[in-house]
Amino acid sequence: MDEEMNRPDDEKVSAAARLFDVRRVIGGLFVVYGLIVTLVGVFDGSAEIAKAQGVRINLWMGLAMLALGAFFLIWLRLRPAGVPEQHRSSAAEAGPEASAGD
Repeated sequence: MDEEMNRPDDEKVSAAARLFDVRRVIGGLFVVYGLIVTLVGVFDGSAEIAKAQGVRINLWMGLAMLALGAFFLIWLRLRPAGVPEQHRSSAAEAGPEASAGD
């Protein structure tokens, strides 16, 4: 019966852990920046390519950033964050009285 009362708290903590997971922030930023740098690399002129000794560095770095961002987001999807064991045990020991004060 105590498990049923603590379930909403566990769901709140789990949702907060997923929302503020650092993999989501890092992956999202790398995808956004990767898109920008890739587009700059696609439209680079000959002067920019000559400065990089013939390498389309913006294009390659943009694609690498996109790949890294996709890796973080796929990792987040495959291994979502859960409720830490420490929170589960402390919530079970505290009982319903602890959550009544919140």
